[in-house]
Amino acid sequence: MNDVEPDTARASGQAAPDGPGPRTDGFAFEAIGTDWRIDTDEPMSASLRARVLDRVRRFDATYSRFRPDSTVSRIAAARKGGRFEFPEDSLRLFGLYDRLYTATEGALDPLVGRQLELLGYDPAYSLTPAPDEVRAAERTRGHATWAADVVRDGTTLVTQRPLVIDVGAAGKGYLVDLVSAILREAGHTRFVVDGSGDLLHAGERTIRVGLEHPFDPKRVIGVSRLRGQALCASGVARRAWGDGLHHVLDARTGAPVEGVVATWVVADGTALADGLATALFFTDAQRLAETFTFAYVRMHAGGRADRSSNFPGELFT
Repeated sequence: MNDVEPDTARASGQAAPDGPGPRTDGFAFEAIGTDWRIDTDEPMSASLRARVLDRVRRFDATYSRFRPDSTVSRIAAARKGGRFEFPEDSLRLFGLYDRLYTATEGALDPLVGRQLELLGYDPAYSLTPAPDEVRAAERTRGHATWAADVVRDGTTLVTQRPLVIDVGAAGKGYLVDLVSAILREAGHTRFVVDGSGDLLHAGERTIRVGLEHPFDPKRVIGVSRLRGQALCASGVARRAWGDGLHHVLDARTGAPVEGVVATWVVADGTALADGLATALFFTDAQRLAETFTFAYVRMHAGGRADRSSNFPGELFT
């Protein structure tokens, strides 16, 4: 039986299929504020769908900074800090952030959440930057960092003051990995999990995946040939507001990055591909390759694109 192919993409830089192929009707749902779809070689049972949705709900209840009852929100509201318990899966996610923080020299930091809030990307989606005096006071105080302001004891996270954790750089990719593990446990070996730009393929048949133009969703800048790996994309256009404001910040400065407008990364894990797609906005690819194994395409503000020699696909001229 041939492998399935993913649904048409809608998000910036998201994977889009090319060519016909048999598949089920798919399982579409909304999770963590965006559209998801799972295509499998055999239909998913009702109980399996329920397991997936329950896992998504528990992930959101832990890591979402947009819901007041999440663990992350309780950390942000703890005026004197405290000890907070995370699920077992946090070990792998936070461990990845340790490595990304080091490889990017602090540019990729899950404590960037407060800086995002100050620019207007807050739980209320105000998209209105804080007043200048508020931002100046925050600069005087000094921003928190993953290396200095968090102590981890296994799955326990210890803080001394309110901290705003944002796992947006790798969290959605990690949830794709968690959902994929559920599918494998249920006996599915051929599938595509498409988390609106973070995509994992399982199976023997290679699929062709379009790389959506970051400023024109009707166009693609190239194609990737994907088999048994993850493809993740990141772009500045979809979550942009105000004058040059968007969600990809250099945590060292709190400012939106300039120069790079979109990235695509192929790696063995979706969390890794997701995190590296963000890291490529402010860190040289060769520097990241000292620690991680991946392939990439990166598009610059002037329209120029570069790619690694091992990227499985092609760019259009």
